[in-house]
Amino acid sequence: MSRSPLHPIPLLSVGSQDTPAPLPPLLPPLQNPSSRSWASRVCGPSTWGLSCLLALQHFLVLASLLWASHLLLLHGLPPGGLSYPPAQLLASSFFSCGLSTVLQTWMGSRLPLIQAPSLEFLIPALVLTNQKLPLTTKTPGNASLSLHLCSLTRSCHDLELWNTSLREVSGAVVVSGLLQGTIGLLGVPGRVFPYCGPLVLAPSLVVAGLSAHKEVAQFCSAHWGLALLLILLMVVCSQHLGSCQVPLCSWRPSSTSTHIYIPVFRLLSVLAPVVCVWLISAFVGTSAIPLQLSEPSDAPWFWLPHPGEWEWPLLTPRALAAGISMALAASTSSLGCYALCGHLLRLSPPPPHACSRGLSLEGLGSVLAGLLGSPLGTASSFPNVGTVSLFQTGSRKVAHLVGLFCMGLGLSPRLAQLFTNIPLPVLGGVLGVTQAVVLSAGFSSFHLADIDSGRNVFIVGFSIFMALLLPRWLREAPILLNTGWSPLDMFLRSLLAEPIFLAGLLGFLLENTISGTRAERGLGQGLPTSFTGQEIQMLQQTRRKAAQEYGLPLPIKNLCSCIPQPLHCLCPMPEDSGDEGGSSKTGERADLLPNSGESYSTASREGVRSQ
Repeated sequence: MSRSPLHPIPLLSVGSQDTPAPLPPLLPPLQNPSSRSWASRVCGPSTWGLSCLLALQHFLVLASLLWASHLLLLHGLPPGGLSYPPAQLLASSFFSCGLSTVLQTWMGSRLPLIQAPSLEFLIPALVLTNQKLPLTTKTPGNASLSLHLCSLTRSCHDLELWNTSLREVSGAVVVSGLLQGTIGLLGVPGRVFPYCGPLVLAPSLVVAGLSAHKEVAQFCSAHWGLALLLILLMVVCSQHLGSCQVPLCSWRPSSTSTHIYIPVFRLLSVLAPVVCVWLISAFVGTSAIPLQLSEPSDAPWFWLPHPGEWEWPLLTPRALAAGISMALAASTSSLGCYALCGHLLRLSPPPPHACSRGLSLEGLGSVLAGLLGSPLGTASSFPNVGTVSLFQTGSRKVAHLVGLFCMGLGLSPRLAQLFTNIPLPVLGGVLGVTQAVVLSAGFSSFHLADIDSGRNVFIVGFSIFMALLLPRWLREAPILLNTGWSPLDMFLRSLLAEPIFLAGLLGFLLENTISGTRAERGLGQGLPTSFTGQEIQMLQQTRRKAAQEYGLPLPIKNLCSCIPQPLHCLCPMPEDSGDEGGSSKTGERADLLPNSGESYSTASREGVRSQ
């Protein structure tokens, strides 16, 4: 095992999104001339094998987030039952998340973003159910709520109340998807995103990282020893051993001895710790199912998700109000996720057409999720973006594999039921580390602006503090917010409980209403006159490369001339397409990142510093 010298490790991609391209280097060449580095070309099975491993780890993060969201939602409902196996509810969410991920990476924002439920959907759903239903009585210790499936020989007192609540939440998800899709089709994200500088992005990311600390602590409290062990293993593998390289055998027989080194600890920094802790928890007897399923045999091995499986979503004025708050909060969160993923991949900020397409397809995914009966919509997953930072690799091919895997798992509720066995400490540890990475990325965005400016200090501090204070005040207030009209109360309570939306809104208003220079606001990174012609040429080449990555695939691009004029905001403009200088195949095989040798001052300021 060889260890590279201490130096920053650039964030790099793994292969192309559509074809098994040669694997680009994940690390700079080693200084030791006696060994061959990871820059050696490895083709074929190695590329696909590594992509499958990375996709499996992303799927574990997605499954943890999905099951944690379902646990928090179902635990807020009163003791009762469901008229269908809960595993089918989880399977429908897997299917909608998988389909939304494939659409997002293929013709949406084109970033390798995994789609999953988020707190922006969970918070209004909890407000919607708790406003109508009593809270669950807490049991001593860490005991969880038990679900019992209703049968024909037994009547459930709360069955109709439970199913009606979930149908109302599904109706809110459909409303949020329709509104979010409309916002994207109208091109609103593309018009708003250019005004969201570092002082808008940074508070949103910091609050996104901090907003889930209560839920993470709740899961970790099931067994703090196992949770801390998982966190320790993930930190050691991704950071302390991240530069350690292990030699692998070459797939191609060669007359000369060739040694290929890969950072195996960093690339397996999620899978290896999760498997170890999961096995330990099973050995010590603490891997009990967090949500008891009394009749697991009722979950079918195969089913085809389709709308109206368990009655149609219920649209009420309260569901409409909750859906509007879901759409506004999810749109704010997704725009921040686009910017964060672009920074981690060292790309320029997403262009307006990519943001508009991304939100449109996220809205379509939420509509599908609501029609399938899922109580949670789909949005770009912050924990999975944090996983990209841990691996320091990003690829559309990996995101496609995750989406296809989720869709396949959604067709089998019995297989989806296996992921309900994930121990609670594993849920808390995985989400805790990935959320911490998002938090650190938010702090690293401050250096793009003049953080010593009194104006900027006020905007950042006020946005973060108020975004965390208002939801806490709303929870602790002795008298609930009451305007006399239930839908308006529902809208205000759910919207004021969304920390990411509040941080983004406050940061946007203060940033664009308080006077300040462009350099002070972090918007003055244009081309200085001192740049040489070669540096300007490299910058233009990087921008053309980013335009290729954000651009539509060739079959879809050819249809842009046929769409109506109001929807042209979804297509790249001529000035955005850049000089591609070749067929789309070249762009598809290109790495998501510029070469490490093409670093220059502006790019280093705009890129997020790697771990």
